[in-house]
Amino acid sequence: MASASPQFFTADRGRARLRASVKRLRGSAFPVLQCALAAGLAWWIANDLIHHPNPFFAPIAAVVSLGLSLGARLRRSVELLAGVTVGIGIGDLLISQIGTGAWQIVLVVMLAMSTAIFLDGGPIISMQAGTSAVLVATLIPPERGGGPDRMIDALIGGLVGILVVAFVPTHPVLRARQHAAAILGTAGEVLQLVADGLVENDPEPIVKALQKARDTQSAIDGLRSNLIGGREISRVSPLYWNSRERLARLSATADPIDNAMRNIRVLARRSLTLVRDDEILDPRLVDEVEKLAQALEVLRRMMLADPGEKPDQADAARVLRSVASGAKAELVENAGVSATVVFAQIRSLTVDLLQVAGLKRISAIATLPPTVAHPYYPPEQ
Repeated sequence: MASASPQFFTADRGRARLRASVKRLRGSAFPVLQCALAAGLAWWIANDLIHHPNPFFAPIAAVVSLGLSLGARLRRSVELLAGVTVGIGIGDLLISQIGTGAWQIVLVVMLAMSTAIFLDGGPIISMQAGTSAVLVATLIPPERGGGPDRMIDALIGGLVGILVVAFVPTHPVLRARQHAAAILGTAGEVLQLVADGLVENDPEPIVKALQKARDTQSAIDGLRSNLIGGREISRVSPLYWNSRERLARLSATADPIDNAMRNIRVLARRSLTLVRDDEILDPRLVDEVEKLAQALEVLRRMMLADPGEKPDQADAARVLRSVASGAKAELVENAGVSATVVFAQIRSLTVDLLQVAGLKRISAIATLPPTVAHPYYPPEQ
């Protein structure tokens, strides 16, 4: 059989990069639009309404306060305004006395950034203080005027950024639930690969599963960032004040989803050891892994469902209760260490996923069959 040509692999990699770039651009399209609108509006207010000459701090402040990340925008706005105020204030004060030059820039930047760090440890405030001081010391020294105007321009830009978030908002729940659904979908794929490897006694699918599981951390970080951004939007945007309860329910799933992925990684690692050691395994334990993979698909669809649509939390919980009922200690009687760890991770993972489905942790634990005579949390009757 003839091997594929190098040109084929090059073209395939090029298409993959193009698809990734298009996906990245599509995901950032709305934040880019918000930044562009905020920059133009801030310039128009400062230049055309207030008649400040060259109010470049206004659009800069608007763009920096928004950024492409949807999380912590209000904090960014406050840090930016504080940084600009410190940088311009110290720059105007010192440069008017000592003039401009290399050593003056060193002194001004050092003092501006040190003052900003002393006031607040946030990264934006110190960087903005430093860059504002540089601009004052070089492009717009105090003798050319405009010190107070520059601070007003920065204030305009920051406030415009907040207004854009309030009145041209992203949906506070949509992006977060899409992220959560994607993570749950990947988790289901990982567990199915683990189950395939256990059935076939083949380490290769489990190695792939472990890599997919490790690659989810950036998605989990993105989920948390989107939840922070969603909470800000639900506070400042009248259009989405009614989304706060739904957002709170979604926020409650972030830690269980994170914990679930951590447990899945451990499960995959021990499954890999189990296969490589050729450890004896009860087939019912593999069935439990496959059932969890199927339950994760229900959870994924639950996360994407609109209010009133199926499957809902009750549907997902019902499927997971069925999985929990089979996680009995008899599955690991006379089993080795790795099989016992896999069994323990299945139980822990089931508890995590039941919390994603809306159960409290104690209620989730109570769904599991007891493994000792007197469990701390009594099982459901």
